[in-house]
Amino acid sequence: MADCDTGRIRELNDLARQSFTGCRVMITRGIAELGNDAVQHILGKIRSYDAFTPDNDPYGEHDFGSFQWCEHQVFWRWDYYDLDYSMHSPDPADETVTARVLTVMLAEEY
Repeated sequence: MADCDTGRIRELNDLARQSFTGCRVMITRGIAELGNDAVQHILGKIRSYDAFTPDNDPYGEHDFGSFQWCEHQVFWRWDYYDLDYSMHSPDPADETVTARVLTVMLAEEY
């Protein structure tokens, strides 16, 4: 993927993650079962997440994150679909053909 595409994907991912606009946010059963207060706290940590390194973000797309919340390891990740959510997006750098889905899960649910 071209560097300009990577930069655009990162920009779109960061914007959607920080604002939860232009995307869908899905939480797993394990996250939901922690309760509403926990969910709100976890989503706040995702919005402000900035711990990207070459080890956890090798492609520079800011498409995955992991952090500890209480005794739980939490993962979040981006998936890119076409606008019908029927298959993978033809171009994640193009928001006119891409539906972003942010999934938040406990590490053991991955």
